[in-house]
Amino acid sequence: MPQKENTTPDLFIDFVGGAVGHRYRAGEGRRQALAKAVGFGKGAIPSVVDATAGLGRDAFLLASLGATVTLIERSADMHARLADAMARATAEGGDYAEIMSRMTLLHGDSILLLPGLAPDVVLVDPMHPPRGNTALVKKEMRLLREIVGTDPDQIALMQAALATAKKRVVLKWPLRAAPMPGIPPPSHQLLGKNTRYDVFMMLT
Repeated sequence: MPQKENTTPDLFIDFVGGAVGHRYRAGEGRRQALAKAVGFGKGAIPSVVDATAGLGRDAFLLASLGATVTLIERSADMHARLADAMARATAEGGDYAEIMSRMTLLHGDSILLLPGLAPDVVLVDPMHPPRGNTALVKKEMRLLREIVGTDPDQIALMQAALATAKKRVVLKWPLRAAPMPGIPPPSHQLLGKNTRYDVFMMLT
């Protein structure tokens, strides 16, 4: 499946310093919409597959709240960057090492790997459609797109997620973007400032 590889030097993943570490130390986790969308609450701690790992921030947030998270990244370049960031966080010891112990990184195509996994929740955050305005995308996201390319198979990925998750699928999507075509309507949505979470509950 199409993907673009390069060796962009400027994209540095850091779970300890920067914005990610600051948000963790500030204890913002459970207040974020993602945690609610995934199903944290009333003592529930789900197992999660992050099917589009990217920068790993969502996976780190969920693992910091106690979830066991499997990250899947098909770009060899991004996989290597994530592996390096996770190794550095582990070397920090303490809470960071504990969080990393709940994160497992896989290299491969989620469409192929998901059927062999049995998570409570599958999180899907594909490369989003182009914005309808001229606002510049953050440099970090531009670099990420340069490395991983687009996700032309995102509908197939969502279908695989819906066939795999035991409890729910969470699609992270731009706030005002049209629904992903070919996918049933979500059970409910959680809205953030620029992002919405379309939540698909599995029938039991």
